[in-house]
Amino acid sequence: MSEEVLGPSGHGSVILEVGGDIGALVLETPPALAGTEIEISPTDGGARTHSAVRARQTAAGTSHAAVYPGLPAGDYVIWHHDGSPAGQVTVRGGEASRFSWPDPAE
Repeated sequence: MSEEVLGPSGHGSVILEVGGDIGALVLETPPALAGTEIEISPTDGGARTHSAVRARQTAAGTSHAAVYPGLPAGDYVIWHHDGSPAGQVTVRGGEASRFSWPDPAE
C-alpha cells in the first residue's frame, strides 16, 4: 500500500494545539525535499515519528517544511535517511519550535 502524496498546504491548513507540556516542531527544508518523510525521536529514547515535507504557502511566499504537532516538551533528534542524526532541537510546551534542515555543503 502506498501513501498518498499531498500537495501544497493552503492558508490555515495546519492547526497546532500547543499548551502546558505540549509543543510543536516546524522543520524547514529546501524545496528538493518535498514529499520526503523525515523522522524525529526523543533524545532519551523512544519511538520515532515522521512527517512529510510539503510546500507551505503563506502571504510571504512558498516555503517547504515538515510539521510535527502535539509533541511532548523535550529534546528531539532529527534523522537523515541514512540513519545518522541531522541535528537536535528542543521543543518547549506551549510553543512551536523551528529547525532548519542542515545545508549539505556545511
